[in-house]
Amino acid sequence: MPENTLRAATISVLVENESGVLARVIGLFSGRGYNIDSLTVAPVEQDRSKSRITIVTNGTEMVIEQIKAQLGRLVPVYRVLDLSKEGPHLARELALIKVVGTGDDRHEALRLADAFRARVIDASTESFIFELTGATDKLDAFLDLMRPIGLAEVSRTGVAAISRGKSTIG
Repeated sequence: MPENTLRAATISVLVENESGVLARVIGLFSGRGYNIDSLTVAPVEQDRSKSRITIVTNGTEMVIEQIKAQLGRLVPVYRVLDLSKEGPHLARELALIKVVGTGDDRHEALRLADAFRARVIDASTESFIFELTGATDKLDAFLDLMRPIGLAEVSRTGVAAISRGKSTIG
């Protein structure tokens, strides 16, 4: 890969679950002009002592390596993994999608939702709210198809990712 080629990276960061950690991570990105495409964070230990931050970003190989190195130097970071480079991994997100319409548009929305395995979680005479989980490109494709039908609102969780096989972050 040429050194100036952009690539997407899914970076998983295991951190101490304490006040201010997320602010330091975000500050690292904003202070250096790096973009965050997706960010999720949640406790991952039963005692809630550690959290996992999943960041989707993009940049050249050199920029991604800088991001990983700088994240690794933050306190209290335990481990930083670029899941995109470590090997096979799974990445999914959840979206709640409101579609407003009547008549044939409602039927088309239901037909497409069925094809994408989206669940209807709320319905009225004027709207549906669908729940859809999957890879980011699947959600993007569904949203593209819903736009002309009456896409009104979207709420997305961001990417959650984990490596396949027996390797772990902790």
